[in-house]
Amino acid sequence: MVRNLKFAVPAQTAEQTDDYMIKWVESLLKRAYGTAVRRKRAWVLVNPHAGPGGADKIWDKEVKPIFEAARIPMTIVRTTYSGEAVDLAQVLDIDNYDIAIPCSGDGLPHEVFNGLAKRPDARRALSKIAVCHIPCGSGNAMSCNLYGTHRPTLAALAIIKGIPTPLDLVSITQGEERFVSFLSQALGVIADLDLGTEHLRWMGAARFTVGFLMLVLQKKTYPCDIAVKVEIEHKESVKRHYRERVMLGSTDVEASNGSGQSRACDGTDADGCPTTSSSPSLSAAVDDGGPGLPPLKYGTVMDKLPEGWELVPYEKLGSFYCGNMAYMAPDANFFSAALANDGLMDLIITQGDVSPLKSVGLQMAVDTGEFFDSPLVTYRKISAYRLIPRNAGKGGYLSIDGEARPFEPFQAEIHQGLGLTLSKNGCFEAPGPLNWDKVSTSERLLA
Repeated sequence: MVRNLKFAVPAQTAEQTDDYMIKWVESLLKRAYGTAVRRKRAWVLVNPHAGPGGADKIWDKEVKPIFEAARIPMTIVRTTYSGEAVDLAQVLDIDNYDIAIPCSGDGLPHEVFNGLAKRPDARRALSKIAVCHIPCGSGNAMSCNLYGTHRPTLAALAIIKGIPTPLDLVSITQGEERFVSFLSQALGVIADLDLGTEHLRWMGAARFTVGFLMLVLQKKTYPCDIAVKVEIEHKESVKRHYRERVMLGSTDVEASNGSGQSRACDGTDADGCPTTSSSPSLSAAVDDGGPGLPPLKYGTVMDKLPEGWELVPYEKLGSFYCGNMAYMAPDANFFSAALANDGLMDLIITQGDVSPLKSVGLQMAVDTGEFFDSPLVTYRKISAYRLIPRNAGKGGYLSIDGEARPFEPFQAEIHQGLGLTLSKNGCFEAPGPLNWDKVSTSERLLA
């Protein structure tokens, strides 16, 4: 509920009062918005069938009044079928809008990104329209990463005050098709959890816990062949990369009991008001050499394996999980070293031939922040990969941004800063790996 507040000013002439009020209001707005663009023109997409609570109700009762109070110009569309947002984004007049706001789970942002990516002016569209998210689904990963919340009202406030943030996007090729991913790609236990528990959507996020326990008892494995373009191999090097990126530029680092909580922020004055901004302008579209999507450096999955790549057999794969953001759900910070625009994907590989007890312990490590350092987890920073399931065509789950894709070979490569979004602080709100801000013994000796 939005309430009106009243206050009194010292007695003055009418002219003095008007001048005082104008200055006071402007000062208040500057402190409230900082460097954020006010009254961003919004294209709102509401998926009435999203999540257990009903996106229609959430939008009408909780979110829309907040945007109206902020005087956000809005065009509101209620989607009627799966994939409609792709079609709409392809023909959207991008000069009429600054931001796109899907009200849904993570599926609708996926559609918006891909609609913009299919346009003849894809690069301009992706760099001009900041794709945001009002969380109305069961996972709500995008909102958790950008705004640090899965609550619709807090996400709305974060969007109103959000600053433009470039976002890496991943090109996926499968068969003759090319599309983009903004969140994750998964094969194995994680994909089975995501897609094999659709019948449990009514449970909300709890469906993932129930599904996990069912899979643990089966000790299922997923044989496949994987070739990866590795950029950072070892966990200590990944932490070093994370630390260097976080500390780069005007950055505030907030360490909480050594947990590695970080937030990249703009500089502020003594009163806490922003003084500078390194964020891109909402009105400044980027043109980096062509109108459509960037060319693929490594070809498609249909081409020969790129030079220097080697297919590695995984006979007992448990999970192949590649992430572009940190949180995959409110309580699932799988990719703790993920960065919004470092031009790298975070790849996790686990084996499936571990005991149920160890599997449960590994899942609990996600909650405690110890997942990254687990010896059962291989964690690398990569720029591209090819994955070939052994049982392709025989049925299985492949999840890309939480959406089901054919269980067939595919290839991925990342494009640094190709997309645009809004975030609270120009970075993800998730904490980094445990002790990412500590100097290692080897670094101390080499200093």
